[in-house]
Amino acid sequence: MKKTTTAVAAIAALVLGSSAFATMDIMKVYKGGVDGKGAKDPKATCNSCHKEKMPKKETAALNDLGDKVKAAKGKDGKIDWSKIPVVEEKK
Repeated sequence: MKKTTTAVAAIAALVLGSSAFATMDIMKVYKGGVDGKGAKDPKATCNSCHKEKMPKKETAALNDLGDKVKAAKGKDGKIDWSKIPVVEEKK
């Protein structure tokens, strides 16, 4: 019983941890592009796609840009970054 509980806890930690990394991977590509090309907004923060400054997983409401990123995500989980507009730097 103890081994089963430990195994379930380990798997749950891996799954939950992976979802947080996926979010950070999306942020890294959005900020820096792929291989230094295709960056959308180098100054992006969580607030770029979410309504809250520091969103929590259970209440992470998306703004317009976040909705566009979600819509550009394919069934394979990859995002078609060509569908996401580049943020113009304010002068």
